[in-house]
Amino acid sequence: MTALERFLDGFIAEPGYLDYARIGPLSAGVVAETLGQTEVLSRARFGSLDHFQAQDERLRTAVARATGFRADQVVSEPNTTTGVMQAMFGLTGAVLLSSGDFPTVPFAAVRAAEALQVVTPLWLATDHGRVTPGQIREQLTPATAAVAVCLVDSRTGHRVDLEGIRQVIGDRLLIVDAIQGFGAVDVPYEVADVVASGGQKWSRAGWGTGFLALSDRAVERLVPVFSGFAGTDVPEPWDEVLPPSRSANAFRVSNGDAIAQARFAAALEEVAEVGIRAIEDAIAVNVSLLIDLADEFAVPVVSSRDDRERAGILVLEPPASQLTLLSIALHNHGVTATTRSGTVRLSTHAALSPDTVDMLRGAFTSYATAVTY
Repeated sequence: MTALERFLDGFIAEPGYLDYARIGPLSAGVVAETLGQTEVLSRARFGSLDHFQAQDERLRTAVARATGFRADQVVSEPNTTTGVMQAMFGLTGAVLLSSGDFPTVPFAAVRAAEALQVVTPLWLATDHGRVTPGQIREQLTPATAAVAVCLVDSRTGHRVDLEGIRQVIGDRLLIVDAIQGFGAVDVPYEVADVVASGGQKWSRAGWGTGFLALSDRAVERLVPVFSGFAGTDVPEPWDEVLPPSRSANAFRVSNGDAIAQARFAAALEEVAEVGIRAIEDAIAVNVSLLIDLADEFAVPVVSSRDDRERAGILVLEPPASQLTLLSIALHNHGVTATTRSGTVRLSTHAALSPDTVDMLRGAFTSYATAVTY
């Protein structure tokens, strides 16, 4: 059995699931990890609890392998939003971003501006939600200190060009919300200064998992506004309030959830075993299959057909009068998808079972029949 085959065997979701951009059902390995760690904690056998302290380093090592950052540049966070908030509240100056990105990014920028009045959001004009290096280059100002982007747009499925953006912004900070691509696509995270992601979607590690990776330049420029006792260089700083660490560790508030860290680390170890490129290639094949199926039934596809511009998201936009018909057809055939803002979003991972394809074909058949009559 190849590494890819072992990885695909870990997909245990029921047929019909095409909503990984919403939540990734836990992998078999993550389920086993969760049960094992929970068993250790439930029994608290003598000497066993020290094991949980090692999960933070285990996660940071796994994230470093996945991103190209050093392990000491990574901190555990409970989700993507917490990591992005840490970065935005630490900024001084103007940050260029799209108001159409997932709310995590614009909300963090605005809340930081309102609270501290040292950050100024600059709203990027985009081409129907697509953030490109050219648009960013044209809208940079001398006051722009940072650029913030979503790696993959959750509504359009568009994947940004990180290398292209780095080339046009120079030494400004590049902040990336990576949640919709992390674990699904092979991208040069190391060109970014700040990368934040959770593990609940494409990594299939469940809720409560996340990280924040910071370049040395980001650590120098960002102020650790939310820095708790765990953000110092002393494990337990009793009797005095010490200054934050001069490392990424400063951006910690408290000790992490060791079992969540173990889940995320286990998921990333599975990815490392097979290789992210193999996963991306498998996802690309599956998305192309879904596009072909949509084309067969004349369901309009509005997301990119170019593998280089997408991840695992396929967006369908039937005429407004037919959206309900498509949603009902998917529901009646047991296909899990997301309907939002006049579109239907299908999102597939490296594993796509024949049963799921058949269920989607049945839904499209019912939809096409209803439209005809």
